[in-house]
Amino acid sequence: MNWLSASPGVVLTAYHPSGNNAVAGSNAKESEETVPSSRRSGQYTMNHDNSKKSTERPQMDRSSSQDSLDELSMDDYWKELENIHETSKNNHRDQEVVVVKEPDEGELEEEWLKEAGLSNLFGESTGDSLDSMVFLSTLTRTQTAAVQKRVETVSQTLRKKNKPYQVPDVRDIFRQQSDSKEKVSGESEPSSVTARENKNEAQDEVKDDPEFNLGISEKTTLPEDVPVSETDINLEISFAEQAANLKDSSIGKMCKGKEDDTLLPNFRLPKDKTGTTKIGDLAPQDMKKVYSLALIELTALYDLLGTEFKQQKAIKIKMKDSGLFGVPLSVLLEQDQKKVPGTRIPLIFHKLISQIEEARLDTEGLLRIPGVAARVKSLCQELEAKFYEGTFNWESVKQHDAASLLKLFIRELPQPLLTVEYLKAFQDVQNLPTKKHQLQALNLLVLLLPEANRDTLKILLEFLQRVIDHRDKNKMTLNNVAMVMAPNLFTFHGLGSKTIEQSEFVMAAGTANVMRFMIKYQKLLWTIPKFIVNQVRKQNTASQKKEKKDKAMKKLLKKMAYDKEKHEKQDKSPNDADVPQGVIRVQAPHLSKVSMAIQLTEELKASDIVARFLSQKSGVVQALKKEEVFLYEIGGNIGERCLDDDTYMKDLYQLNPNAEWVIKCKHS
Repeated sequence: MNWLSASPGVVLTAYHPSGNNAVAGSNAKESEETVPSSRRSGQYTMNHDNSKKSTERPQMDRSSSQDSLDELSMDDYWKELENIHETSKNNHRDQEVVVVKEPDEGELEEEWLKEAGLSNLFGESTGDSLDSMVFLSTLTRTQTAAVQKRVETVSQTLRKKNKPYQVPDVRDIFRQQSDSKEKVSGESEPSSVTARENKNEAQDEVKDDPEFNLGISEKTTLPEDVPVSETDINLEISFAEQAANLKDSSIGKMCKGKEDDTLLPNFRLPKDKTGTTKIGDLAPQDMKKVYSLALIELTALYDLLGTEFKQQKAIKIKMKDSGLFGVPLSVLLEQDQKKVPGTRIPLIFHKLISQIEEARLDTEGLLRIPGVAARVKSLCQELEAKFYEGTFNWESVKQHDAASLLKLFIRELPQPLLTVEYLKAFQDVQNLPTKKHQLQALNLLVLLLPEANRDTLKILLEFLQRVIDHRDKNKMTLNNVAMVMAPNLFTFHGLGSKTIEQSEFVMAAGTANVMRFMIKYQKLLWTIPKFIVNQVRKQNTASQKKEKKDKAMKKLLKKMAYDKEKHEKQDKSPNDADVPQGVIRVQAPHLSKVSMAIQLTEELKASDIVARFLSQKSGVVQALKKEEVFLYEIGGNIGERCLDDDTYMKDLYQLNPNAEWVIKCKHS
């Protein structure tokens, strides 16, 4: 039985034209015909009988659209939806539906707290919440308010349900952060702890440690002598804090007017002397903290901007456990890594992109013009049977067919590439008031994606940008590519009618606009904001202090720590023990010169240190390229961080003086 009949793949949200105009057929020539005006009138359907009559699409409401695009410019979007519907209809597959579960009262907030790593703030594990107290002490004012709001909702729900275990008062949870201060001062905590008071407590702790600036002061502002540019993206201050300050300022009131949505500004990141941190630069234990902080920050931002943020939840169904199309990403990667260890994206996905690029990207209408439906269907069957055997004849695959297969692969994923949990949040980005807010939200959402989804999305966006780079010949601009790809990424049946509550034009223009953002600003989206990295540093420092305090309280552990320290001192070389002030020792265990003392200067960069090691003449160094080795910051207040070339080492050393510095290959 082939995949077309056996797969429990997804049901597609299709767009059906009104009137008697025929949709694009299986003939490629037909698909290139000019779209009649009536083609743009129709309706979305969700898993319904095709015999039902289509109703006329509601009139465009331009005022509520996030993109001021006229109907003519939306032709590519509607046409792509018709092609999707035609492909689905021709496949005649038995489809098994993934249904998004509607959460019970309080269940959404409870799940949110678990995702944020704060599940021990409620339920049976309430008493064991010291780690959460450390975590909460590093949150900003707006982040604290977001957590407090969810804890209150869960607490009220649990009381209504008369749970057998104790339900803590939300005020007690946040009061614990300052218990130690109360014992010293002898003052009692007020009966109500406001978000502002919690904010001040967290701020006090940050002030005690001058290494960090989390941007959490009550009225955070940029220095007066620094002009605020509309194209600057500030990653040093919490996005929600920036929004709160702007909301309260006269500038915020002035910015309430609608932006020109047809133009996308050239956002830029101001240079950070301590280095820009990209996704993939941090160790897994720190990325786990980044995930929790990104979820809380995104929720705080949506709360502040009046946009509802709700994670969706899919009911698990039986899915294919082998094959290519309609197979979960995790399953694909598991079977692909047996053939190519270390691969991070599905082999079929990579091969389809390579196949499209082998025929050059100058082809007019690339991605827009569909392949021949019957031929694409036949290729799918053949790929399922021969891809892993290595007997599939790629020379017979035409470029438009390969592009159709690539889009089909994305649509056939049992759960969307942007995930069931966050697909609606990606869609709702269009409702945020400014482009800067939209970009900030997308940045946080990318951080929340599972690694496999994020890596696959990155490869896709990079490919789409290469297609756009040939727009002079292929006639596929950013807008064209976004219009064609948006239905493939955002069409998912599981969200039901909630995805089309708005008029169809707003839905189409909005998702296409989000697609434009993801393509144009992809380099920014894969950057971890500095304020989040600093919060991770703060958490690590607080945890280390807590561990040291616990050791000091236990005599046996104290003795063990002393013996260990003594042993380590004996093992240290004189060079390691006697590093003078202003000098760091850099280790390079994989190179011929394994250690070098480096004098810190104001202008010394990470790339300069790597260059010094690579300048040493040896066979090992000769075999390595500069692009393959990086300087790493390890330990101190960070787990492990790969440094970008433009990191100023003296500035970073002042931020993390207890770190070790190691040169090695990435992911080694």
